Amino acid sequence: MIDLPTGSSWSGTSAILFDLDGVLTPTAIVHERAWQDLFDGFLRSVPGAAPYRESDYFYYIDGKPRFDGVRDFLASRDIVLPEGPLDDDPAHDTVHGLGNRKNKVFKDIIEVGGVRPYEGSVRFIEAALARGLKLAVVSSSRNAATVLKAAGLSDYFPVVVDGVVAVAEGLPGKPSPASYEYAAGLLGVPSEECVVVEDAVSGVQAGSAGSFHSVIGVDRGAGRQRLLDAGATLVVNDLAELL
Repeated sequence: MIDLPTGSSWSGTSAILFDLDGVLTPTAIVHERAWQDLFDGFLRSVPGAAPYRESDYFYYIDGKPRFDGVRDFLASRDIVLPEGPLDDDPAHDTVHGLGNRKNKVFKDIIEVGGVRPYEGSVRFIEAALARGLKLAVVSSSRNAATVLKAAGLSDYFPVVVDGVVAVAEGLPGKPSPASYEYAAGLLGVPSEECVVVEDAVSGVQAGSAGSFHSVIGVDRGAGRQRLLDAGATLVVNDLAELL
């Protein structure tokens, strides 16, 4: 059985909309490593630039579409680069080139190490299905389908709104609630009956900005208070806490 802490209620809930990286799978760690590899290498060629720090991931990158993460991190260092074409060569020092370079590093790591989902998240998914709730994944990543398949989770989610869908439909990235609202529409459920589950500040902000039932924050490193400040209804360390 799924339950929320005292003061919250599942009454009126028909669907749960999950972020992917850091909520269902530990791929957020892989993303962190890929971003660090990318910017450690890039910043060595920029005289006087402050080195990449672990906190940069949570402040400028986490939960955002990849190219937005590049832009926001570069802005934090007052670095301006040309955009380049969307499919720019990963070797080029452009916004899209750097973003594509990061994606290549991420895919290389996944192919070698595979993906194992969080056990508590799988238990939570199965409990939600047992209650008759509808499920969807809403991710900024363009690799969501690949990660879900590698983790053995594809069959749980008839609706996946990822970075590819967002571009095709012209949906703005998180912290806009647009991608979550779009997923609710595909499920045929009013947003007021959907619970958003997020580990990123920008994702929690997206859930808070919409008219959703509630927003569950999963603290995988962003910090409990930061997630609450961003608008989380409650924060847990693992979804198994709600079982």
